[in-house]
Amino acid sequence: MADRLHGRPAPATDSTVRDWDDADPSGQTYTRVLFIDSDLTEVANTGGVFEQCTFRGVRFNASTHTDAAFVNCTFVRCSFFDTTFTRCKLMGSFFDDCTYNLLKVEAGDWSFAGLPGADLRATEFRGVKLREADLTGVRAAKAVLRDVDLSGAMLHRADLTGCDLRGSDLSSLDPLTVELRQAVIDLPQAMVIAQALGLDVRP
Repeated sequence: MADRLHGRPAPATDSTVRDWDDADPSGQTYTRVLFIDSDLTEVANTGGVFEQCTFRGVRFNASTHTDAAFVNCTFVRCSFFDTTFTRCKLMGSFFDDCTYNLLKVEAGDWSFAGLPGADLRATEFRGVKLREADLTGVRAAKAVLRDVDLSGAMLHRADLTGCDLRGSDLSSLDPLTVELRQAVIDLPQAMVIAQALGLDVRP
């Protein structure tokens, strides 16, 4: 099991919901609820708010979440196959042993989120804030991380092979500890990486 940054424990929950298969969280607020073994496949969630909730074995497959919030939540062994998050807040949320095939994230704030060791291959993050997120050891080969705010993010041992990073903030990336082979970057990013390698860049 992956650990939260600095060993912080997951927020305690006060109630439990099992087999929540007819869910419609749109416009609803849930606080410190444990959701177990629920099938949220194809759910269309608009504006639902989850605070300090835990999801265990929940299937979010082909679901859409728009202007929703999952703040300081914990996701354990959840499936996000073809899931779409648009302008959502997942600040401080933590993901452990989840699957993310074809996940798409458009805008929104995922700052301080924890995805250590996550397999993000072929996922898409566009215009997302991932400030100070724990991305240690993520496998993001051929992923799209376009215009992503990665300032302060932990990227040690991340595999970004063939990843499209154009427009993203790479100021906290150490090219000596990250796999960047065939990654796609723009000219300003090339300058940042060259300087991080100690090169003297001149016009």
